[in-house]
Amino acid sequence: MLKIAFARYINNFRGFSKEIWILTLMTFINRAGTMVIPFLSKYLKEDLHFSYNQVGTIMVFFGIGSMLGSWLGGKLTDKIGFYKIMLFSLFTSGVAFFLIERIKSFTGLCIGLFLIMTIADMFRPAMFVSLNTYATNQTRTRALTLVRLAVNLGFALGPALGGLIIMGLGYKGLFWIDGATCILAILIFGWFVKDKPKDTATNSATNSNTSNVQNSVFKDSPFWVFVGCCMIGSILFFQLFSTIPLYHKEQFHLNEFQSGLLLMLNGLLIFFLEMPIVSYVERKQINKVKMVILGTLAMTLGIFIMVIDSWVGILIVMMLFMTFGEIFIFPFSNSLAMARAPKGHEGRYMAIFTMSFSAAHILSAKMGMSIIEYFKKDALWKYNANWIFMGFLGIVAIYLGYRTYQLTEKEKIAH
Repeated sequence: MLKIAFARYINNFRGFSKEIWILTLMTFINRAGTMVIPFLSKYLKEDLHFSYNQVGTIMVFFGIGSMLGSWLGGKLTDKIGFYKIMLFSLFTSGVAFFLIERIKSFTGLCIGLFLIMTIADMFRPAMFVSLNTYATNQTRTRALTLVRLAVNLGFALGPALGGLIIMGLGYKGLFWIDGATCILAILIFGWFVKDKPKDTATNSATNSNTSNVQNSVFKDSPFWVFVGCCMIGSILFFQLFSTIPLYHKEQFHLNEFQSGLLLMLNGLLIFFLEMPIVSYVERKQINKVKMVILGTLAMTLGIFIMVIDSWVGILIVMMLFMTFGEIFIFPFSNSLAMARAPKGHEGRYMAIFTMSFSAAHILSAKMGMSIIEYFKKDALWKYNANWIFMGFLGIVAIYLGYRTYQLTEKEKIAH
């Protein structure tokens, strides 16, 4: 029985091109070395002694840079192709991480993180379009999932290793490792993967909804409602990297390594469960919008139960809800966004889609930190007010997901 289950699991990974596997390896190396981001709020608060509001403001500049980078990356990908954008983005941001460690002032970090994220997040829409190019219609969602698995396997290792590095070498080591892995990852990509002429890219419009998509992304109403749903889901998810690490320390007195182990649980569960779940949904042809709605519900419940602040085990329960929410939302939302893009507009669509994640970075950190700052003198409400506010945002996201389902079903009837 175990052998059969293992064989079925392995079968989910068959049928990918060499380029998809290289992209996956590159992503794993890069993500395993990305140890700064999960600890950035702790670094700013505990090492540099900024206030909650200052941490939130720095994270706003971080997010604005991410939004600008995503938009530039999408526009330039449509104009000059994904390959050059990917090479430039990872190499330059790797060098920039070597430099940002020397900046300690509030203004300098606002400017420095803004510039780094502008360059670094040009990579994301370009990478999505590269997957669209090197995958087939039959493997596209699974290819997105495979790369996400690399992200999460790297993420499972990164925070735990990062916690150990902080305890041994301090935060300086994190910035240097982050920069080095960016450069190593893109060198591997450039060596093993050759550019593909832009006009040979496979049309991503494989979804029956695509025939209704206007040439301009700004006229695609169901897409924007869907983006709103995904953005709010991401706001809930990004609490894992802003308020929740601080909550670990202040409420339950966890150290960086213990916080890293909780994030490691998330990465390992995704590594073992996401691909089988995605393959099952693909085989059974379950509506992907319904999966996103289910994921949003799971994340909302995960945030709401954080009000139980007298038992440390609630952090594990919360992580389980957040993990399944992530599994249900992110691979299918990526696939749906790409499927709506007409040929030649893939970069723009994925730019808007990835910008929603950047906006979520901004709003998640700023709103969460501002709420905590406002209630900082009230031990009961300091964090609970944030969990309740975020939970009600999750209810809005569930509604937007349901509205997306209604609109896309009307498109099917109309055609």
